[in-house]
Amino acid sequence: MIRLILVAIFLILFFICSIPLLLIEWIIGHFNMDLKNRSSLAIVKGAFQVILFLTGVKVTVLGEENVPKDEAVLYVANHRSYFDILLTYVRVPRLTGYISKIEIERIPLLRNWMRNLHCLFLDRSDIKQGLKTILTGIEKIKSGISICIFPEGTRNKQNDSFLPFHGGSFKLAEKSGCPIVPIALNNVADIFEDHSPFIKKTHVIIEYGKAIYLDQLDKDTKKNLAGYVSDQIQDMYFKNQSLV
Repeated sequence: MIRLILVAIFLILFFICSIPLLLIEWIIGHFNMDLKNRSSLAIVKGAFQVILFLTGVKVTVLGEENVPKDEAVLYVANHRSYFDILLTYVRVPRLTGYISKIEIERIPLLRNWMRNLHCLFLDRSDIKQGLKTILTGIEKIKSGISICIFPEGTRNKQNDSFLPFHGGSFKLAEKSGCPIVPIALNNVADIFEDHSPFIKKTHVIIEYGKAIYLDQLDKDTKKNLAGYVSDQIQDMYFKNQSLV
């Protein structure tokens, strides 16, 4: 329980302090957007690192050298925990926006930081709005901002299983031409979700697969891109089960 209390206290203090910080970031953005992007990224990564420290989580990272550093990418990962975002975000080498469900946009302050970091809010019940979000994501990738998606569409609550990957998410790579970086996350739900409301000190495995360049794939693989990427992530996931 002590870990949960510490995380809760830190979040409350961060959001209180973030009110003037957001104002400062807004002012910076009017004069130097690049500086605003970099400072917002540093602030959020720092906050996430503190939270992960308070949880006591031990992280083993594999294949991080597979992440291209000189171009925007589409990160694709399995999704089991709220901590998936924190665990992956502290490692991004460049500005990265996440695609989140539309409901998160209703949370004050959180939505402001997410907007600062070019996150997008997807309403799966509104096809027209969903298409607009994807088109915005494509433009962000073309401008040099990486995007991370969880194509299962929601947190999978069943251990050692995968929900079908939504094919529409991969339009971000197909239309922008960026590489896809598959990410396999092992044992992440053991931090919180598997024994909510307690936070548990545990061991997590993150593996980054080799970047997938669409122009190097054959026609049949491109047609089943969602299944192909899902297979890559599942292979890494089950391989790493013995390391947990």
